[in-house]
Amino acid sequence: MRLLKGKLRLRQVTRLMENGHQTPILTSRRDLPAAQVAYRMFDRWRQEIFFKYLREEYALDALVEYAAVPDDPTREVPNPAWATVDAQLRQAHAHLDRLQAEYGLEALTNLEHQRRTMRGFKIAQGKLGQKIWSAWQRVLQLEKRRAAVPRRVPVQDVTQEPVVKLAPERKHLTNLIKMVAYQAESDLRRLVTPYYRRADQEGRTLLQAALASAADLQVTQKELRVTLAAQSSPHRTRAIAALCEELNLTKTVFPGSRLRLRYAIGETV
Repeated sequence: MRLLKGKLRLRQVTRLMENGHQTPILTSRRDLPAAQVAYRMFDRWRQEIFFKYLREEYALDALVEYAAVPDDPTREVPNPAWATVDAQLRQAHAHLDRLQAEYGLEALTNLEHQRRTMRGFKIAQGKLGQKIWSAWQRVLQLEKRRAAVPRRVPVQDVTQEPVVKLAPERKHLTNLIKMVAYQAESDLRRLVTPYYRRADQEGRTLLQAALASAADLQVTQKELRVTLAAQSSPHRTRAIAALCEELNLTKTVFPGSRLRLRYAIGETV
C-alpha cells in the first residue's frame, strides 16, 4: 500500500481470532514478521490498559508536588483556536447530515402521482434544499478556516503567564511506588488465580477488598502473625486463605526485624 504519491509505503497485517473477529494493523515496518507486528500492537494495548488502571485505581495523575520550575516556552501544545474551529466544523457536519437524512426521507416517501419528476420534487422541497446548500457552504467555510489555523503552537503563544511546570522529582518517585504496588498486586493475583474461578474478571477487586479489610496483629518470639478478617463470602474467604498459605511458603521476614511474616484469615461468621 502506497500513500502520499508513493512516499509512504505501508503494509497491512490482519489478526484473525478464533471467533472470526479480524483486527487489521497498518505499519511502515517491513523488516518485522507478521507475528511480531501483531505482538507489538497488542502489547501496546496492554500498556495503555496498564496506565488506565493506574490512573483509576492508584491515582497516577494525582498532584503530589506543587513546586514549579521553569519550562521550555517553545514547547508545542494543542492550539485552542484550532480546537474551537474543529468543534464548530463537527457541529456543522452533524447539522448537514441531519438535513441530508431528512431530504432522503422525503425522497423515499415521495408520492409519484403528486411529483412524477425530480424537478417537481426539488421545487416542492425548495426550502429544505436551500438549507442543505447553506449548511454545505458553512462546512466548506469552516474547513477552509481550520486549514489556515496551526494545530499546535508554542506554549508561550497561548498564555501570558510565565511558562512553568510542576517539579518532577517527587512525582517520579510516587509514580514509581505506585507502579511497584501494581506489580505486587499483579503477583498476588497470579498466586490466587488457581483458587478463584473468576480471577480474570474479579481478581484485583478481591485483592483490594482483602488488603483493605481489618486484621489482627500478634507478635511472638519468631513471628509476626497477621490474621485478616473474613471476606464477604465463603468462596472469597477460601481464596484468600489459600493465598495466605502461598505467601507463608515464601518465609518472608518483616523488614528491619527477624520476625517471619505468617498470614491467616478468620473464619466466615
